Parts: sequence; structure tokens; C-alpha cells
Amino acid sequence: MTEKSKEIFGNRVSDRDYKSAVKSKKSYIRKFGDDSAKDYKVRISENKVIGPILGVKNIEISSKAENPGEEMDCKKGIIVGNIRMGFGHYRISMAMASYARHLGLTPYWMDLNSYPETTCTKVIGHQNDLYSLGSRLSKNPIFNKLIWEPTNYEGFRALSYNAKDQKNAELMAPVYKNVPKDIPVIATHVWPAQAAIHAGMKYVVNAIPDNWPMALHLSEGSVHTIQCRNAYMGYRILNGMNKKKVCSPMPQKDLVYTGHYIDYELVSQIEADCKARLDRKANNKPMRFLLTIGGAGAQKEIFAEIIKYLIPYIKKGKALLYINVGDYKNVWDQLVEEIPEMKALKTEHMDDWEDTLAFSMKALDPKEEISGIHGFFHKDIFEAVYTTNLLMRSADVLVTKPSELAFYPVPKLFIRRVGKHEMWGAIHSAEIGDGTLECRDIPHTIQMLDQFLTTDLLNEMCESIVLNKQMGIYDGAKKVVEIAMGLKEGRA
Repeated sequence: MTEKSKEIFGNRVSDRDYKSAVKSKKSYIRKFGDDSAKDYKVRISENKVIGPILGVKNIEISSKAENPGEEMDCKKGIIVGNIRMGFGHYRISMAMASYARHLGLTPYWMDLNSYPETTCTKVIGHQNDLYSLGSRLSKNPIFNKLIWEPTNYEGFRALSYNAKDQKNAELMAPVYKNVPKDIPVIATHVWPAQAAIHAGMKYVVNAIPDNWPMALHLSEGSVHTIQCRNAYMGYRILNGMNKKKVCSPMPQKDLVYTGHYIDYELVSQIEADCKARLDRKANNKPMRFLLTIGGAGAQKEIFAEIIKYLIPYIKKGKALLYINVGDYKNVWDQLVEEIPEMKALKTEHMDDWEDTLAFSMKALDPKEEISGIHGFFHKDIFEAVYTTNLLMRSADVLVTKPSELAFYPVPKLFIRRVGKHEMWGAIHSAEIGDGTLECRDIPHTIQMLDQFLTTDLLNEMCESIVLNKQMGIYDGAKKVVEIAMGLKEGRA
């Protein structure tokens, strides 16, 4: 078999790029060591936050001889391989786990960025820190134009980048050493997929999150799933991944269009939730805006302007706000300090999971009157991410950058992207009618807020969301789980 850093789907990597990939791996070994000879033990533990909701169990990895706990279910078990890099990959993983549970399977959560003694986690953590730094620096227009957007758009697109990633992923394979090889793996980031293939896992699905085709997301040996038709065509021919050269295409068996990766709990309630939105609007109830701060915390300044603009509407009972700052308590504190009028309007839901669960249920009850500004913060990453999922059902408009949330079945107002590859999320959403165009500055963001508040835009998006469900557009997570189990059962 040809080494994966030398040839990618029949496309030969230049000697120069291969040597660069080898050099990258050696650099990480010098920095973080090589633990390929270590015999990491596998232990199954309960996930106390999303375990009760999604049936998730954690896979723990350690070199210490510990009580392994329960055995993995090799018949109905399925691994959701992910990393914490921002919130997006966790959120997609939750959608996969949700449908796995709904289909009678046991989802095992395997976060390759949560094993601190391993080289795998040290490498991922280092790259995560670099990405977070870049996201924050992207607020500088010069850095964004000259470095950040070209890197995210064209740099990650190149086959040479995939060659380097494949070589680095060899350092991540040891965490799979004692994981049963015949349990299917769904990876919601390419590194868990690449590492699984290097480790000899037999059935791997690589659930690609973005719809701008990039070689970054390739993991040869796995089945690649795509959320959008446009991206499917780009991946099919590896469009633009070797500059102007025509690439050898991906084999058809390695690429599947599935639709959006959405939780069963959200998809199954689309009609009811959209009807509730239309009823609130018809009865002149406050329009509910859900603002989400992503894992990089890069949109605080934009959200501050949105809050300032909406405060007069909130005081008049024409709008209300949910603000989820994730695990960034400092962002909430800064907003309250910067906008003094928030203090009289705010209700804080700070690091109290039971309170957040109770409020999310209360907000779904049409008899309950909710007003003001509700702020949510949770130290725990699972709580921080899933709070948005809980609030989404009772929200009228989700205000977010066009990242993984661009695919969710709720009316969306898109603020400025963080990385040029994200712009395609807004384009796709606008095309299928469940979101706006990307608003790249404050005046256009305010204009779009007015469209929601004063026109029938919300009604139009709700109609599109219901139609999209009927067409199966939001069935991606279900199909990915079925593909993963089908590989094992010989059906795919």
C-alpha cells in the first residue's frame, strides 16, 4: 500500500512536499515525544452531562493499569471520534450520538484532545492553540486579509497540506491501540479519522464539517460524508486541490452526500417548533434572538452592537435575548460592564446545569411569559455546547457566524465569518431558505435584524425549514450512523 503522505487518491505528492511532511512529524516528536510503543489502556466511563440525554459513554485512555469498567459493546457500539477545537466538532459529534442512540446503538465519545499524557493530545492541543490565536488575531483586518483568510481558504485546500496532516496523524494512532478494531468509528474531524485508519480500525466514516472542499478533510481509507451538493461535487474531483492541475477523482464508493448533521431531538420537532415561532409572531410576542459565542470567543464586539440595538425593543416587549457565552464567563462580564442597560434586564444562568435544563423546558411552554436578557455560562464543555441545542428549539432567530451552526434547522442571522471557508455555510443556508446572507459589518447586521422584526422573513424561513425536512436535508446524522453500521454489516 502506498504511504498516505506520498499519494492521495492516486495523486502523487511531490518529493519536496513529502519531505516537508516528514520534517513536520519529526518536529512534533522532538517537541512532544513519540509514544507509539506505549500500551494505552481503554476505560469506559459515564458522561454525566450528555449521557442521560444522548446515551453517551466516554472512552478514557491511560497508560496506567486501571479498572477498565464495563466492556465496550462490540455488537451495537459506535465510536464518535472528535476533538475539541472550538465548539463545532463537539456539536456535530452530539448529533451523531443523538441518532446512534435513537437507532438503538451505544455511542462512545472519544475526544483525541482529552488524553493529556499522550503525544496525540499534545499535538492537537498545540494546533488548537494556534487556531484559536489566529481566530482572535483575525479581528485585525490586515492579518485577516493577508494571512488568516488565505490560510483557511487556499492553504488548507492543498493536497500538500493533507500529506503533512497524514504524517502527523501517525503520532495520534496509539490512542486506538487497544480499542476493538471492529467497532465502527464516526470521525467529526479528519484527525480522528486519519488516526483510526493508521491504527487499523476497520470501519471508519469521516464526517466532513465544512462545505468548502479542502484537502485538509481527506482521510483515505474511510468513507467521506458531505452535507451539501456543492461540496460533494468539489470533493468528487478534488477541485483546485493541486493548483491548476486536474486531479484524479475520489472513488465514488468513498464519497456520500448525506445532508445536514442534526440531532434527532431537533429534527423530530421541526414542525412543532416552527409552528410555535409563527404563533409567537402572530400574537405579537417578543421575538427571541439566540446569540452564541463560539469556542474561539471571537465575536464579542459584534454581539455588543446587536445587544445595544435590541435593548429598546426588549424594553418594549418586542424582543428578548438568549446569550450563550459557552465557557467564556469573561465575555459575559465584559458585555454587562460595557452595556450598563443590561443590568436591569438580565437574568443570569451561570454554571447551573439544572437551572439551564429547567429554563429550556419552560421556554417551550407557550403559556410561559419570558422577557429580558438571559445569559448562560457553563465551565463544563458539554454543558457549554449543548446549552445552544437546548435553547435553539424555543428561539426564533439564531445569530451566529456561518460555521457548523449554519446547517441547523432554525431561522438564522449570519454575522461576520471567522475564516473565509465559512462563507459557504451562509451561501448554502440562504439558498435553501433557512438563513440570511453573511452580514460582514454592523450596518448590514442591523438591517437584517430589522427584516426579522418588521417583515415576514421569519415566516418564510420557517416554511423553508419544514420543506427542507420533507426533502431529507436535515437527515445527515441519521444517514452517517447508518453508513457506519452498514460498513460493519457489509451493506455499504
